[in-house]
Amino acid sequence: MKKNYRFSKLFVVFLCLGIIGCASIPKGFLKPTEASLEKKQLQMRQYDTTNQEQILAAVAGVVQDLGFILDNSETKLGFIAASKKADATSRGQIAGAFFLDMLAAAGGSHGNAMANCDQSQVVKASVITKPSLDGQKTVVRVTFQRIVWNMNNQIKKVETIDDPEIYQKFYDSLSKAIFLEAQKI
Repeated sequence: MKKNYRFSKLFVVFLCLGIIGCASIPKGFLKPTEASLEKKQLQMRQYDTTNQEQILAAVAGVVQDLGFILDNSETKLGFIAASKKADATSRGQIAGAFFLDMLAAAGGSHGNAMANCDQSQVVKASVITKPSLDGQKTVVRVTFQRIVWNMNNQIKKVETIDDPEIYQKFYDSLSKAIFLEAQKI
């Protein structure tokens, strides 16, 4: 009886391995999507200098000028993290929630739509610098994320900010700051 049980176990194991072995990786599995390439283009710029310390000093100045507080800086790694708190309330969202709560109250139930309204947010900026592939330039990549809390102090959403204007403003300011750093102004 024990031999039959062991044989059954081995048979099931080999059957599972055979089925798994027949599975293949989908074509283009590791190929980046068009959306990810566009996002990467939005977040990255190259500068004609190899002086990463100069670029990191300019980045630190720019994020502070934009109202961020430096949270972490690793010059040797080419990394800066910064954040800022901001109000996230929306008059339209609050008006809609108030209306829904009033309808619920008129219907005899207790509405709680106001509690789900956005209240506050923290916007985070992460910047990484590295030498370009040819070693003649420095690549800068910035990402902006936000964490939004509702009126009950619960995290409502965490998202990457993909607004091209924000990235353009950052890189315009950074280009000016790098120029001023290079000129020692």
